[in-house]
Amino acid sequence: MSDHANDKVILLVEDNPNDEMLTLRALQKGHVTNTVIVVRDGAEALDFLFIRNAHAGRDPKLTLQVILLDLKLPKIDGLDVLKAIRADERTKLLPVVILTSSAQDQDMVSSYSLGANSYIRKPVDFNQFVEAVRQLGLYWLVLNQTPSRSAG
Repeated sequence: MSDHANDKVILLVEDNPNDEMLTLRALQKGHVTNTVIVVRDGAEALDFLFIRNAHAGRDPKLTLQVILLDLKLPKIDGLDVLKAIRADERTKLLPVVILTSSAQDQDMVSSYSLGANSYIRKPVDFNQFVEAVRQLGLYWLVLNQTPSRSAG
């Protein structure tokens, strides 16, 4: 019986259904059993994070461990989502991993400049992608230490 409040929850922000399916499958194959919540555009990501609009009823005690953020999103792009995350006291310390197919160096530079914790280009090969996601899960969900949300 899991109420998500004590889980290490992953927020996946991905608009492409194929990439969403591949990411979820890669997490499963990498034995990452954490709850994954999927939102499909930048506006929904911010609504979820800031507990408003369609997500106003979500449990505010839910603990996000990491955000997997695509850059090329409808409504609000990933860089603007990242800006909003870093600008708000409630979310500024959340680990954000950019998980994108963008090969543009400027996207990487902008992501790090805005406070991304990591930038991963989605490999085209599924086995490489599974291994990248497995390592991502191991690092961000097992090894990485984050301050408690009540600190500060």
